[in-house]
Amino acid sequence: MAAPSDSPTNIWLTPESLRVLAHPLRSRLLGQLRIGGPATATQLAAALSTNTGATSYHLRKLESVGLVEDTEEGEGKRRLWRASTEAHSWYPSDFAGDEDSETALNWLSHDYARHFGEQYDKWLGVSMTWPADWQDACGSSDSMVLVTSEQLREMRDEIHEVVARYRRVGQGNPRARRIATYTFLYPLDLDRPPTPDHRS
Repeated sequence: MAAPSDSPTNIWLTPESLRVLAHPLRSRLLGQLRIGGPATATQLAAALSTNTGATSYHLRKLESVGLVEDTEEGEGKRRLWRASTEAHSWYPSDFAGDEDSETALNWLSHDYARHFGEQYDKWLGVSMTWPADWQDACGSSDSMVLVTSEQLREMRDEIHEVVARYRRVGQGNPRARRIATYTFLYPLDLDRPPTPDHRS
């Protein structure tokens, strides 16, 4: 499957950028810059409970594959870094047959699953301090659908379109807050992978 091209808001991972990103501190640095906005290595080190030397080194690694960039504001420890895009994407098939990339993707996918769960758990820990209308609007749900792989891709794309439509609707409204959305799509019958003649 051909990878879509990069956009101002999304970068498509290459084998090289995937392998660079598949690192505990680098994945968190990128996430922190996307959520918190431009920051210095010192500020990032404080936010992630590490040291400035480590953050500086790993920021340069992320910069080398286009995931973060120097804002050209400040020098030395006061240099400001920012995420180059709001998101990144990939298809597992992009890395098929590349053992190093497949290993990196497996690690990164598990890391994200753990991280997203931790972030949602943090919300649950403070949710009762938020107004009732926000508590009611937020939440989680699970559903089961019976689809082919083609139908699943269509459903996934429609979900992404809905999220994209709402990405900026609260702009300028003092009542608006940033909301995280996590989408996990996976088969339930893990012991029944389709045969070559029944892939779609």
